[in-house]
Amino acid sequence: MADRSARRNDPERRQRIIAAALEVIAEHGVPATTHRRIAAAAGVPLGSVTYYFTSLEALLTDAFTQLAEESSHAFATRMAQARSRGDAREAIIDIIAGSVWAEPRTLLLSYELYAFAARHPSVSTVMQGWMNNSRAALERFFDPLTARALDALVEGIGIHNSIDPAPLDRNAISDIVHRITGDAA
Repeated sequence: MADRSARRNDPERRQRIIAAALEVIAEHGVPATTHRRIAAAAGVPLGSVTYYFTSLEALLTDAFTQLAEESSHAFATRMAQARSRGDAREAIIDIIAGSVWAEPRTLLLSYELYAFAARHPSVSTVMQGWMNNSRAALERFFDPLTARALDALVEGIGIHNSIDPAPLDRNAISDIVHRITGDAA
């Protein structure tokens, strides 16, 4: 009986459902994401999913909001370590070539997020916030137009590298970043 009581007072259940939603999206894509798949992945009864989220769209919105916040935080954390323009360039290269953006799961979820945001204005607002945060971090060292180009570059190279049979390596990424920032490598 104590086990049932602990389950009913599971303060982490909502978060586990959100995390499971992201895993299901990464594995199956948004179109094949269902309440049942999410419940199974979270290890919770189906009723828990509908208890915490009024609709599948609400759950997906919360899941994608969390993804955007986590990605934005990782980007900002790495950029915050920069103390100079040169440090900022290295941070951008790290973000593109390293684990912040280049992780296959993050890229896959980002594809899904962009497609979902294009059809759901509330998530589009979240995406705009993510872009604004990224650009603000970049504008500490670069003019607004360059910051915007670098922000697009971060995602663009990641997307291309994820499917390119000959992805750009760190040296090529460094060369491109230096060209955009107008600084010799």
